[in-house]
Amino acid sequence: MPDTKPGTPHEFKAEIRQLLDIITHSIYTNREIFLRELISNASDALDKLRFETGRGATAANPDLPLEIRISTDKDAGILTIADTGLGMTRDELIENIGTIAKSGSAEFLKNLADNKDAAPGIIGRFGVGFYSVFMVAKKVVLTTKSLIPDQPAVHWKSDGSGSYDLADGPEGLSRGTILEIHLKDEAKEFADPERLKAIIRKHSNFISFPIFVGQDKVNTVPALWRESKFSITPEQYKEFHEFLTFDSEEPLLTIHVAVDAPVQFTALLFIPKKPMDLFGMRPDARGLDLYVRRVLIQHETKDLLPEFLGFVRGVVDTEDLPLNLSRETLQENLVLRKIQSTITKQVLERLQKLAKDDPDAYAAFWREHGRVMKLGYGDYIHREAFAELVRFESSALAPTPEAPAPLTSLADYVTRAKSGQKHIHYLSGPSRAALDLSPNLEIFRDKGLEVLYLLEPIDEFVMESVRSYKDFTLAPADKIDPADLAAFESTVAADTPPLSPEQQAALPSLAAAVKNLLGDRITDVRVSTRLRKSPSCLVSPDGDPSAGMQKIMRMLAKDETPPRKVLEINADHPLLRNLLRIHQTRPDDPFLATAANQLLDAALLLDGYLADPHQMVDRVTTLLTDASGWYADLKNT
Repeated sequence: MPDTKPGTPHEFKAEIRQLLDIITHSIYTNREIFLRELISNASDALDKLRFETGRGATAANPDLPLEIRISTDKDAGILTIADTGLGMTRDELIENIGTIAKSGSAEFLKNLADNKDAAPGIIGRFGVGFYSVFMVAKKVVLTTKSLIPDQPAVHWKSDGSGSYDLADGPEGLSRGTILEIHLKDEAKEFADPERLKAIIRKHSNFISFPIFVGQDKVNTVPALWRESKFSITPEQYKEFHEFLTFDSEEPLLTIHVAVDAPVQFTALLFIPKKPMDLFGMRPDARGLDLYVRRVLIQHETKDLLPEFLGFVRGVVDTEDLPLNLSRETLQENLVLRKIQSTITKQVLERLQKLAKDDPDAYAAFWREHGRVMKLGYGDYIHREAFAELVRFESSALAPTPEAPAPLTSLADYVTRAKSGQKHIHYLSGPSRAALDLSPNLEIFRDKGLEVLYLLEPIDEFVMESVRSYKDFTLAPADKIDPADLAAFESTVAADTPPLSPEQQAALPSLAAAVKNLLGDRITDVRVSTRLRKSPSCLVSPDGDPSAGMQKIMRMLAKDETPPRKVLEINADHPLLRNLLRIHQTRPDDPFLATAANQLLDAALLLDGYLADPHQMVDRVTTLLTDASGWYADLKNT
């Protein structure tokens, strides 16, 4: 820095010293932010110069390139930031730098003292980002030369303790501002060019003016979202996506929007083909990067998209956002809510278009991101769009050796529904194989009715949230009254002879005997009209939630006791026919108790409630021993 004449000392007012102490020690939470603030100030100065010359003002040194240059002296611990922008006159320097928060510092301090919790809402009205430099500086020397040709350079110096010196600057200085920062001993890291480059790439990479550290231009990636989408090539989008996400694979969808109302903003969003957090290292990693005039304000801003669209990556840039003093937190979220509403609508519309135009690509998307998308069950504002986008496996769509089971939408299910059908049926289970064997599915298979497979616990909440689709009500298959399906003819012929009148008359007695033998393990025993192949199943009492929802509720309550349900027995099954014969001839035969408990344990096992299988295994071993003996005797005769 050239020598200057001795300066005139100026004292900050008492409240200004207090405010300066707050700014440099309390407001900012990350010291590296000071560089973002100073670069933003330099960028503003260059923008203002461009505006002034654009409307005809004569500027000193008109041939100077518009740029920001940063240099360091690691040994001396000095960082220098220079711009060729608007510069300042002596009066402007006093007004803008010599007086902190000139519009109301006393009011600010009073409000802060009265209500510290309100600080984020108060400090957004005071522009003092320059003073963040004193987080890292023990002394700051600023020299500036206005664009006005005949104005002299001005020299300003302060250690941030409550006073500053003001003097004439050196002769022959070019237009712009030079900021010489003498770093504190504990802040010498900011004299390292590589450290500075990393900070610039993180916070100021998209400043529209070139930023040099030494001879290296740092901000080499353009702010693509600020360009017209009609002038951008797919390759440029792909390169920006890779720069932003470190994902070398081309994104599934690119969404580029520019909105003027109700809030002015631009956004460039990407939907990756695969989740970014494949290994679960950062389960809460979601959100868009929020910029204000190309300057990063907040990384992974979660308020810009609902949680169920957390797989979307990208940037949002707005000038309508009110910030607090440090720009580190947001003063209010009304603007964010408006932006979120617009972006969410755009993303959902693009996903709906993808599902319509390329069902296979959407199915691949759902397999990768469906678990996150299902979190939309709680978003009632977008419930209709959400209902169009959810996908499920189905009893009507089987997998092949070459491919997994196809997925179906609610809209596709409706096209396959039978005449007179009023419900979209669904059933929860741990796997497709388990659901294929579920006793509750037998009557639907017999009637040729499709059932959606819910393979994850969250699917129950999805169905509870959607509730209906078009003219259909979503209904759990295990809660359906078989009488409601009587209008649909069976598609499978019965292979069991009907019961004789005597057997029919003895059925209620058998059911009562089984109920008595099982005691309080069940609520009731009744002859089933839903079973076709299985000997028994468990059905929730009327008014209870679906079996899947009950499991979730019991898991949340850490209740591991088997639930008390209704045991339905299939009178057409050979096992029940045999039990009926035994009951008719020997009502007190102990085998009935063994069989009754086995039927219940088997039903509990299929429903996933049999916590202790030891008694069941011992019982099966006994039955197999007896049966194998009888079978051997039969074969030897």
